[in-house]
Amino acid sequence: MSQADPVPVPAPEALNASDSNGTEALNATAKFVATPEGTALAYGSLVFMALLPIFFGALRSVTCSKSKNAADMPETITSRDAARFPIIASCTLFGLYLFFKMFSQEYINLLLSVYFFALGVLALSHTMSPFMCRLFPESLPNKQYQLLFTQGAGEAREEIVNYEFDTKNLVCLLISSVVGVWYLFKKHWIANNLFGLAFALNGVELLHLNNVSTGCILLGGLFVYDVFWVFGTNVMVTVAKSFEAPIKLVFPQDLLEKGLGASNFAMLGLGDIVIPGIFIALLLRFDVSLKKNSRTYFYASFLAYIFGLGLTIFVMHTFKHAQPALLYLVPACVGFPVIVALILIKGELAEMFRYEETSPEDAKKEESSESESEKKDQ
Repeated sequence: MSQADPVPVPAPEALNASDSNGTEALNATAKFVATPEGTALAYGSLVFMALLPIFFGALRSVTCSKSKNAADMPETITSRDAARFPIIASCTLFGLYLFFKMFSQEYINLLLSVYFFALGVLALSHTMSPFMCRLFPESLPNKQYQLLFTQGAGEAREEIVNYEFDTKNLVCLLISSVVGVWYLFKKHWIANNLFGLAFALNGVELLHLNNVSTGCILLGGLFVYDVFWVFGTNVMVTVAKSFEAPIKLVFPQDLLEKGLGASNFAMLGLGDIVIPGIFIALLLRFDVSLKKNSRTYFYASFLAYIFGLGLTIFVMHTFKHAQPALLYLVPACVGFPVIVALILIKGELAEMFRYEETSPEDAKKEESSESESEKKDQ
């Protein structure tokens, strides 16, 4: 997977159920009793923040799928990857649990902070890049740079790293570094959210499912995995209380009372955004492939996500118990588009499941083979 697909778990202040792939329920702290206004503001803000990376990440994934720049090419998830992912996530979760049991929590979180500082700076810089291109004054020179590492010499020379960037990218990197230092030293929730939004948007943009069947395998496997680890053991809760990293979105429920210094958070793991988000982005690219100038399946799945997340919050708030969000998000995000294809637009269900995306490597091979065959014909 890529750097934009981290392992979200909640901060230690919250008694939330969470999993190593990012599925975590929303909850408040044990001692603090939030006001109805504070709770509504916190949950409403979390839902709004969750929608931003899905919407814009899906739009950017369409452009990303057509990109020929190696740095912007997506990583394609196959059915084999999707089937193995719940097992890998389970091993990661249990490994983290053992780590926190055997080693000092302070030192582990220090290493994690440095690690996610580096990833966060890169992710935020990549997220800001399109906006910087629009805001960057035309009067300022935009110089081009290239970072190239090679191995060997002569005809045997092989490229290891070939990264092209310009002045605009350097400005993005500088701004992102300031946010990174702020997070590293203060752990402020706004800095955490900036990194979290960047991770989520990059994940939706750069992680591509190759077809709808793969998406169903991935979401179905994580549905079972999520329910098991949330309700079956205390592993998630233990990891959730120990793990500190910008891999969740948080919003204080006591913001109205304490302002920006508030410390009692409701939170949502990035996996609850990225996992459904890459499926929603796939449906947008399917809409584009139909060439009907409509986004029926994208909007259906997007509304389904809103419904599923709202249902998660409602059930959790009603029963006062942490809930695995994918328990509600997966049936909604898969079910709504299928119903649309079966009832509203008859005949497109089979076409939706036949839709296939090729990886950038396979696309290059196809292009090269086509060019070779054309040369032979000539």
